[in-house]
Amino acid sequence: MRLLYCCSVLLLLILFPRACEGGNILVLPIEGSHWINMDILLQALHSRGHNITIVRSSKSWYIKDSSSHYNTYTVQVERMIDQELIKEMISSIIEHERGALPFMNFLHLTVGMFGMFVNAHRTVGEFVSAMLDDRELMRTIQDGKFDMVLTDPCWGHGAILAKYLNLPLVYNVRWLIAGEGHLVVAPSPLSYIPITGSGNTDKMAFFQRVKNNILHIITQTQQQLVIKLTYQQICDKYLGPEYDYNQLVLDADIWLMRVDFVFEFPRPTMPNVIYMGGFQCKPAKPLPEHLEEFVQSSGEHGVIIMSLGTFVSDLPVEITNEIAAAFAKLPQKVIWRHKGGRPATLGNNTLIVDWMPQNDLLGHPKMKLFVAHGGTNGVQEAIYHGVPVVGLPVFFDQYDNLLRLQERGAAKLLTIKTVDKDNNFLKAIQEVLTEPSYRMNMQRLSRLHRDQPMKPLESALFWIEFVMRHKGAAHLKAEAYRMPWYSYHSVDVFLFLAGAGLLVLLTIFIFLRCLYTAMCKYKVKRD
Repeated sequence: MRLLYCCSVLLLLILFPRACEGGNILVLPIEGSHWINMDILLQALHSRGHNITIVRSSKSWYIKDSSSHYNTYTVQVERMIDQELIKEMISSIIEHERGALPFMNFLHLTVGMFGMFVNAHRTVGEFVSAMLDDRELMRTIQDGKFDMVLTDPCWGHGAILAKYLNLPLVYNVRWLIAGEGHLVVAPSPLSYIPITGSGNTDKMAFFQRVKNNILHIITQTQQQLVIKLTYQQICDKYLGPEYDYNQLVLDADIWLMRVDFVFEFPRPTMPNVIYMGGFQCKPAKPLPEHLEEFVQSSGEHGVIIMSLGTFVSDLPVEITNEIAAAFAKLPQKVIWRHKGGRPATLGNNTLIVDWMPQNDLLGHPKMKLFVAHGGTNGVQEAIYHGVPVVGLPVFFDQYDNLLRLQERGAAKLLTIKTVDKDNNFLKAIQEVLTEPSYRMNMQRLSRLHRDQPMKPLESALFWIEFVMRHKGAAHLKAEAYRMPWYSYHSVDVFLFLAGAGLLVLLTIFIFLRCLYTAMCKYKVKRD
């Protein structure tokens, strides 16, 4: 009996589908907060026995050239997108938002800064060219026998490399070159799918839908111009003119989307889109001793933390002074990540730090409020830990992220233009602290987010390994990706049916006219 049992267990182990064993994954990440969440995914893949190799630039300022969980290939370049360029963009955005009328600010973001965006993508294009021109590097990569390419398609290099190497492609994605990933990969009715930057929710009045459509046309035009000026030229040179860059982007096997429908508005999706919103979130660890002591000193009032993310090191002096003065009037203790000059109005209850263990602080029992810029990582961590938010968005998707929380009653949204006027900042904090509905709504979102059959990170790892096991996921790709626009929207079918209908009506008209003429002639003859 014991022997039979052992044989049964051995047979099950042999027949049971195994996880992908020690795959080789080639990674093209991007910098900043995008790298922070990519690195979490890479650490998890490494812990499961996979070999990770990153292609980075010699000018990389986030991605180190050595690590315990990945290897690197470094591409020598003259320039790359750096912190100074990002800071310049942010400063320009803040300056125009504070001083310009809404329409002029809109024009600045969509038209005035277009040259800056094109220059950034051309810098990435130079990196791609340097990589593909390095014959020794490409020979080394091809000899590496990689199973797939994992990339963030916010910049356009990953899809080109995957096609060049003829490897399956997986995205860690929310943004493409000039828009949200869903807008390309899935049906997106503009009547209830808000375009990023529109300030709309999924409930739009007529003129909001007009604005939504106009903004969609502008962003799609921007994307096509960037592709034509940068990435299509690279495709023509290294892959051949028969390869269309848009098709390469759509040809990804799996889209690991960094949102879920607790956060995102409900919308159509596709079978190869896998939702892993909050995959970077985890239970809080104990705080460093000096922070724990500061937090405990807050007593029953609790703690507020403020962080404006990776790129916003400091705000204009008048704004920081207003924020510091508002914090000083609160009974709560405040931990503020701030790298600028010390505000003149800073109170004794506020601790300024260069860095904070944000996830661990958000998960602390004394945490009452998170003042955030609205980056995806911070928003997801706030949802995970059930901490209400006062939002102060600065650029790109941050306003729209916070708008989704506000729409669900879990956040209060301010703007750079109004934050230092009429005590708006203090009023917003006091409202969120004293109105129980904010915390209740955020804790409800937290329960919904956690109530899943599989943790988001486990789901992401499964599908990455799925692609390696099956050499892609072609069966999940819709044929829509390969259809021309007039076929996808059935314009040709409509024209055919309209033509056929007109032909039938014309035939009936001619028949009736001939019949009428014949009857008239017959009547004349009788008379």
